[in-house]
Amino acid sequence: MRVKRGVAARAKHKKTLRAAKGMQHYRRRSYRLAKQGVIKSLRYSYRDRRNRKRDLRALWITRINNASRELGLSYSQLIAGLKQNNVTIDRKILAELAVNQPEAFKVIVNTIKETK
Repeated sequence: MRVKRGVAARAKHKKTLRAAKGMQHYRRRSYRLAKQGVIKSLRYSYRDRRNRKRDLRALWITRINNASRELGLSYSQLIAGLKQNNVTIDRKILAELAVNQPEAFKVIVNTIKETK
């Protein structure tokens, strides 16, 4: 007896069409176009999970730079001073301090200035 694939194919199509739910026009309705869109979107999501880390690091650096320049020190001078003083605080935490706790950030910058 031969195996007919109607049920499996229907399930596969439904799964793909569900994944293409937010797409527009025929990408939502047509299985062939939905499949292409889903493959492309999965590729983008894989790529952008890595790019998000790059973007966040750039944001942290920008925030640290702006906050430290207001206190009379450039970003590169601040990072160099932290390394010279063996202070192991990462950019994420520094940016968080610069935005939410400016007094604590000011203390860090002033200690770097004093040691210069």
